[in-house]
Amino acid sequence: MHIGTNNWKLTIRRQDNGVTILRAATCDEQAALPEELFGLPVTALGDHALVPDAKPVEGEELEILGAPGAGAWDNRALRELTLPPRLRAVGDYALMNCRKLRRLRLSGGDMAWGTGALMNCRELGELRLESADSGTLAYFVGELNRELDVSLWEDGICAARLIFPEYVESYEENGPAHHFDYKVYGVGQPYRHVFRARRLNFYDYDALWRNALAGEWEEDTALRLAWWRLYYPKELSAEAAAGYRAYLGNHAAAALRFLLSLRDTRMLDAFLGDVECDAPALREASALARENGDTAALALLLDELHRRRDGERSFEL
Repeated sequence: MHIGTNNWKLTIRRQDNGVTILRAATCDEQAALPEELFGLPVTALGDHALVPDAKPVEGEELEILGAPGAGAWDNRALRELTLPPRLRAVGDYALMNCRKLRRLRLSGGDMAWGTGALMNCRELGELRLESADSGTLAYFVGELNRELDVSLWEDGICAARLIFPEYVESYEENGPAHHFDYKVYGVGQPYRHVFRARRLNFYDYDALWRNALAGEWEEDTALRLAWWRLYYPKELSAEAAAGYRAYLGNHAAAALRFLLSLRDTRMLDAFLGDVECDAPALREASALARENGDTAALALLLDELHRRRDGERSFEL
């Protein structure tokens, strides 16, 4: 038995250059797989490694105990998982049926992903990559057609945050013609094709915005895509920034409601300094901030209203 940050029951195989985790079970909702075992880096996850109730395999048994966990040792409660930084291979169906898994954090280095590694991970929608320069993101957006919220980190700082919208593919029977029609709903499919040699191309990502606005969007999704792109402007052109800024200004009331829900004063201050908001949107947001008891946000909003009134009076003179 070992003492660690999280609770794990592991079956492993040691090799000269690293450790493969063949089976891993936790009772925690948030857990990080160990980076090293016995002085060796964890470099691979085996087939079915974290599948709930996966069949046992031969290997070295190891138990790591952290703070007492409330769930069963079967990964069914697992909501957030951090993978080891030197992991380079993920086996077939490694995370299959982790149905409550919502967030993955991984180094972002190039990895080999097996068949169906994310099968039935139906809640998975957030991904944090510690390196923006990797082909891992291309794998994820290709595997998941639901909305994916991706943050790309460089040297401990968030460099970009991207929304890959949801889309649905459907084959619908056309009775009179005796065939099936293929249809795509939502705007997310083109966003899965913004990779060149498996590397994200920010220009291609931003170029989709104008046409995507004519498609089927949830307003909340469009707001978040525009705002995160503007707030974390990695490789963002002036033209693309203007498009995102105009959309947020035209939907200022909804954008301000979203920002107030984050309770991040610095972000709200950046928004007010970059996006033109009309007075009704500011007054509505001020009322909401007052209702929520968010005094810091309220002060910023009232100051912006005051600035606008001063500007209007000066203009009239």
